[in-house]
Parts: sequence; structure tokens; C-alpha cells
Amino acid sequence: MSHNTFGHLFRVTTWGESHGPALGCVVDGCPPGLTFTLADIQSFLDKRKPGQSRFVTQRREADEVKVLSGVFPSGDGETYTTTGTPISLMIENTDQRSKDYGEIAQQYRPGHADFTYDAKYGIRDYRGGGRSSARETAARVAAGAVARLVIPGVKIRGALVQIGKHKINRSRFDWDQVDQNPFFCPDAETVPVWEAYLDEIRKAGSSVGAVVEVVAEGVPAGLGAPLYGKLDQDIASLLMSINAVKGVEIGNGFEAAEITGEENADEMRMGNDGAPLFLSNHAGGILGGISTGQPVIARFAVKPTSSILTPRQSIDASGHNVDVRTKGRHDPCVGIRAVPVGEAMLACAIADHYLRDRGQTGRLK
Repeated sequence: MSHNTFGHLFRVTTWGESHGPALGCVVDGCPPGLTFTLADIQSFLDKRKPGQSRFVTQRREADEVKVLSGVFPSGDGETYTTTGTPISLMIENTDQRSKDYGEIAQQYRPGHADFTYDAKYGIRDYRGGGRSSARETAARVAAGAVARLVIPGVKIRGALVQIGKHKINRSRFDWDQVDQNPFFCPDAETVPVWEAYLDEIRKAGSSVGAVVEVVAEGVPAGLGAPLYGKLDQDIASLLMSINAVKGVEIGNGFEAAEITGEENADEMRMGNDGAPLFLSNHAGGILGGISTGQPVIARFAVKPTSSILTPRQSIDASGHNVDVRTKGRHDPCVGIRAVPVGEAMLACAIADHYLRDRGQTGRLK
């Protein structure tokens, strides 16, 4: 039984482990005739790769992507055209330090998937968590870059909106600030607050959680299908599949439970262009599982990195009580590098629904 694949028409299978020779993905269902360069894919991987600041893991990986199949190269040697066949993408691991994990080969790290993998399979890769490592998300980012080719006109962006208890000020939300700091933070005044806070967390050998917001603009109305193929259902599923994610909300999300129907309803009027004009977007761009044409907005909560220097109580594979202190190179806030991963999963969900809608209705939206 395989559970390494997601999507229906735009279908992605990821493979590889944290300390294996390489990892990657196979993207099946990508339409033919789409052109791209390696730089188009690499730009998204560069946003996610480790070692870019003191606030993320210091593992040094170039994360250079290679295209193995599914494309036809142009004469310039830089541009590729999709052929409609499976696209295989590979990213080599070059900076593994498996010796860092020797002491926990028989111990279960609290908060990690060590115990559950062992309980299910009777074997686990203790070197960085193997398949359960967030290293796997590099392949998802590569797949998301391909997904963006399928949905031209759709702009997908992500930002970190909360670290620990420190939230951004939404009145200062500025997308132009996101790429100007190491946190993907849209609020310039919050950056120094996060810097000071994470320095304390990092020096203590601890970690903290975060909230990521992803937004897709230009999504046409009509994507998604009732009752069990809802767009928000699949977005939530893909975001929830990201390592360390423990909660997902669309639009208002849990805030909707605190307000009245009058406050929550997205009222409508006819716009000057003859198209419906929504006066708010509490629904996050999706009603009844179908896109409204407004921006699709989702947020997900990422738990604190489970690998910390503080000794934690646990057990080993023989059933003995132990205290576990995890060595190695880890993110004090894994939510930072989850931003491009969230963007990628949102792109994959929308690309899949775009192709499914085209197959059912025959419309090129």
C-alpha cells in the first residue's frame, strides 16, 4: 500500500530520505507544451534551502535540481518544454552527518515519528528521521514550481505571520517586505522583535512554533467540486501533510466561530465590469468547496521543532526509560522554511483542480 502520492490529474509522487543519496519527485499529468528553465524551479528551492541565516538549520545543501525526464530540451540548452509524460526531478543530498544521530539509534525522540514508524513498520531510519524528515519537502517545492506552470495568471505567495506568541500587525502587512528579511515577514517592524526572540530560543537550545499564511490571487471562479472534491478540502489535506503542521484554516477559519452571521457573510454587489463584486472575503475565496474568484487564503500552524538540546523523558526500543537530548543541526523555528512549502502545496492543489475542472466542464478558465 503506497501513500507517497497526492493529486488526481496533476499527480505527484515524492521519494527519498533525509540521509539518502538523493530525494525527488515524479510529476505525472502535467500538460505538454509548457516551457520553463531550471532557474524557474531553482528559484523556489533557493527560498527553502537550509543554512541561509542563523535562524534555520545550518545543514549546508545547495538543493540543485536536476530534470531527468518528461521534457524536451531546446537548442539553447537552458529551456525545456514539457512533453506530457512523467517529469522526474532529483535533488542530491550532499551534507548529511549521520553520526550526529548515533546516540538515538535505539531511543525514541519525543514529538518525532520515531516510535510510530517503528510501531508500524518494525524498522526506522534514525538518521535525521529518514522519510519522516522535513528534508522531504524540498521535493514538494520542486513539484510546486511545475504546478505554477499549469496555472498561468495565478499568483501564489506566502508569509510568516506569527512566531510563538508574537504576531505581525496586519495594518502594516506589505508583501514587498517578505523577501527583505530572513523570516518571510510582511511587517518590517516585527522583524527585530522576532530576531531578538529567536536568538534567545536558539541560544537556549530550544524551539518554537509559528503560523504561515498562503494566498493565491487570480484563481478563477468555479474550481472545486461538491461534495467530496472540494477545493478547500484538498488544500487543507495537502497543507496538513506538511511535516510538523498541526492545524489548518481557510479564510476566517476558527475566528468564524466567534462572530455572527451578519459579520461573517461575504455580501455581494454587481461591479462596474458586470462581474460580481464581493464586499469582504471571510470565506477565503471558497464557498461550497468551489472557488469564488476572490483570493484563496489559508493558514497553517507549525509546531515547535521536536529536536532540542533540553533533555526530555522518553523510552528506548527495549522498553527502558531514558532521557533524550537531540544533537545535530535543527531549525529553532521550522515554520520559517515552511513558507515556500506551503506555497508549493497550494499551487499543486489549484493546478490539480484546474485540470479536473477543465476535464469535467471543458472550460479554459
